[in-house]
Amino acid sequence: MKKQKLIQLPDGYLNHTPIFQFILLSLLFPLWAVAASLNDILIAQFKHVFELSDFASALVQSAFYGGYFLIAIPASMVIKKTNYKFAIITGLLFYIVGCSLFYPASHMATYTMFLFAIFSIAIGLGFLETAANTYSSMIGPRKYSILRLNISQTFYPLGAISGILLGKYLVFQEGASLEARMAAMSPEEAQAFGLKMLENTLEPYRYMIFVLIGMLILFLLTKFPSCKPEMKSSHASGKSPGIMKALKYLGGNKRFRKGVAAQFLYVGMQVTVWSFTIRLALDLNPDINERTASTFMVYSFSAFFAGKFIANFLMARFSPAKVLVCYSIIGSALLAYVAFVPNMTAVYAAVGVSMLFGPCWATIYAETLEVIQDKKYTETAGAILVMAIVGGAFIPALQGFASDFFGSMQLAFLVSMACFIYVGFYFFGEMKTQKVTVEPSKEPVTTI
Repeated sequence: MKKQKLIQLPDGYLNHTPIFQFILLSLLFPLWAVAASLNDILIAQFKHVFELSDFASALVQSAFYGGYFLIAIPASMVIKKTNYKFAIITGLLFYIVGCSLFYPASHMATYTMFLFAIFSIAIGLGFLETAANTYSSMIGPRKYSILRLNISQTFYPLGAISGILLGKYLVFQEGASLEARMAAMSPEEAQAFGLKMLENTLEPYRYMIFVLIGMLILFLLTKFPSCKPEMKSSHASGKSPGIMKALKYLGGNKRFRKGVAAQFLYVGMQVTVWSFTIRLALDLNPDINERTASTFMVYSFSAFFAGKFIANFLMARFSPAKVLVCYSIIGSALLAYVAFVPNMTAVYAAVGVSMLFGPCWATIYAETLEVIQDKKYTETAGAILVMAIVGGAFIPALQGFASDFFGSMQLAFLVSMACFIYVGFYFFGEMKTQKVTVEPSKEPVTTI
């Protein structure tokens, strides 16, 4: 069979998807998932080694997602000036540097230095996500943009599970929990033991460096299409719009603003539930240790993975908005169960919530991007949606504060429940908007 020639259309989409490039692009998604899931391990480890409050331990996520927030717009400007491939290579380089900073951090043994290393990794991931999420939706025919992003996102839980397993076997130890062991030691013994435990945090990042170098080489050697829309001749300068003009245009789009808010709260909720699942298990069952409790995160990411396939099946038959409304109702009920039922079944409810997270990010991202009619604002719109990941910096800290304030890890999950309720209202509004769009002609139309 004759190979079909790859043609880029004026709107930046392609006539068909280059398979090898799409697979390579999709393999970036588990790479940032590894880093995100390792944060859940670090929170549990740092909590007792540095004697932190729940609020202070959640600053791991604040440093991580704060980096995303700060770098997303600069990353989009880099994409505008260059291309998606250059931004991805830049992101991989920062990721490698951030992982390397765990060498001095594990020996200096200060919480601030660990936060700096995590922040550096987040800068790299900010470049990767700003580029890869938009690029995945663009690298093929427009009508399959949401499907492509959902397929790429399906790789995410594989990386998340890998990160938890790396932490479980390389960071956490056998025996009693870290808190129990350190409580039985003298201050000098506890300090020496804590330093040894901090050195263990280096191990997962040592392996990640080699994987990242391999990916960097593959991207350097592979040719990628630009997937950038042509500038219309009606623009006198022929140049892409400036950042202030783009922000003004996007800020005037009500559906785009709502999508950004939904992404902010969704990411915050997801990060928060995963950040505190290990802690919840340890609180409800003091007889288990961190290594055993981390198994619940393996279950969570497995449920997240399964949830994506179930959602893809459902969204092939029903509108994505309708599916997500149902997911939000069930998820909110499960989080209420987590908050009020004082036994280990609450942990399994938290695991069940992860199944309902599956389609949220990709669907919010792709549908919000589609409401932008003028595609010359695509890179900036994608960057703002990535900036919405900063919800992962605020919501975990808010839930950590609530846990300290109420003296209850469980009641604090009401913060996550409130976020899921908003996500449900957002998709309910989208469902009504789409229904109004379709009904005048009684025929399906494509919402641009």
